[in-house]
Amino acid sequence: MRIAVLETGRPPARLGGRYPGYGAMVRSLVGPGHDYEIVRADAGALPAPDAHAAYLITGSPAGVYDPDPWIAALIAFLRALAPDRKVVGLCFGHQVMAQAWGGQVVKSERGWGLGLHRYAIVERAPFMDGGDDAIRVPVSHQDQVVARPPGARVLAASAFTPHAVLAYRDRAALSFQCHPEFNPDFARALTDGHRAGETDPALVAAALASLDAPHDSGRVGSWIRRFLDED
Repeated sequence: MRIAVLETGRPPARLGGRYPGYGAMVRSLVGPGHDYEIVRADAGALPAPDAHAAYLITGSPAGVYDPDPWIAALIAFLRALAPDRKVVGLCFGHQVMAQAWGGQVVKSERGWGLGLHRYAIVERAPFMDGGDDAIRVPVSHQDQVVARPPGARVLAASAFTPHAVLAYRDRAALSFQCHPEFNPDFARALTDGHRAGETDPALVAAALASLDAPHDSGRVGSWIRRFLDED
């Protein structure tokens, strides 16, 4: 399958270039067997809507409501996609898909989500396994989807993130508020020294402690692979 990874951000400069870019992280999560092209969407580059069989959208420090021209261009790109083109979004990708297709994203009054969060599975799609009834995956976000687009259904949720995993009835699309592409070392580095600690150091300390627990990022990666491979 020919897949475009739409890169919408990169690791913070404070990490000194010690980690690969978000596009490479997403490519590693999904794994081999596909023809990947990493496209710098946040630099204004976008492929033709019919150039790839699938599109994966990374995380970003930006908000979907920001006035940056590349965000408006990405939303227009998503609206132009044929419904049978597969789309997978992570964090910002999850949010921009919802915003493009009729949902609403805001800076959440719940504040920052950091560390390892647990989402309960509320509906099992065919590409999901029959294992544990929850997933535990790193998160780093302040924005949230607060209104689902028409046709979207919730597959997993938490009290903090009610629209944690969305699938679409009218599109071949799947999205996650969490970051399964973040390995534990990167998740710790991103969380340690996070700007949320300036006002709530206890939040950052608890988030760092949570990252010592087992996580389900590999399990989520297998869901994404099966979603991409299914007819």
